[in-house]
Amino acid sequence: MARQAGIIKLKGKVGDMSFYKTKDGYLAREKGGVDKDRIQNDPAFQRTRENGAEFGRAGAAGRTLRTAFRPLLLRTSDSRLTSRLTREMVKVIKADATSVRGERNVLDGELELLKGFEFNANGRLGATMYAPFDASIDRATGEAVVNVPGFVPQNTIAAPQGATHLKFVSAGAEIDFEEDDFTLVTSDSGEIAIGPQAEVAINLTNGLPANSTKPLLLAFGVEFYQEVNGSFYPLKNGSYNALALVAIDGAPAAQQT
Repeated sequence: MARQAGIIKLKGKVGDMSFYKTKDGYLAREKGGVDKDRIQNDPAFQRTRENGAEFGRAGAAGRTLRTAFRPLLLRTSDSRLTSRLTREMVKVIKADATSVRGERNVLDGELELLKGFEFNANGRLGATMYAPFDASIDRATGEAVVNVPGFVPQNTIAAPQGATHLKFVSAGAEIDFEEDDFTLVTSDSGEIAIGPQAEVAINLTNGLPANSTKPLLLAFGVEFYQEVNGSFYPLKNGSYNALALVAIDGAPAAQQT
């Protein structure tokens, strides 16, 4: 892959060269590579097939997770979320110490490695919220909870210019990665003025199925709004909003395959 230089930028094919535009600018690459049939059948490419299978599994798991949290992600902007999450899912799968190479999977891996994952690289929770909070998942009761002690908004929240209010949001998800299915429960604090007032403690509880045998994940974040004549408008389409995975409880070992 090479970057195009010069005044005239090309798009399309010229001989064995392909020219195209990406978010990183205008690039060019030469046609080539190994024949597809050889990759699928040649013993020399066994490792390539194994890596491809696991990468595909990571991509599918990432898609399921994104779909589960989609209601919140619609208000949290990050154009590279898909690739970033797939990269982290690969790490989860590679942590599988029981399956043979090529068959490693999310359930036998370490899903807890996703704790702390930021859905918006442009507005990270760790760089937005300085108020302490506790996050926990109780598999027996199904409660996925975030507790925020009393706080002063203007002292503990790094709000972007133009924001007048904030809202704490959380979501608990029970995800079946094998069946591409999920249950999502959300909760929020309502709009809170970004000012010097002392706010009382906030509890956000999401009730998931009790005694679930599937992975449970809890996300927590901050959304920013601007109040105009009594109405609240999302700030710049959510590009400043923060959302992260703050607690994860993988499926019980006895239920993993």
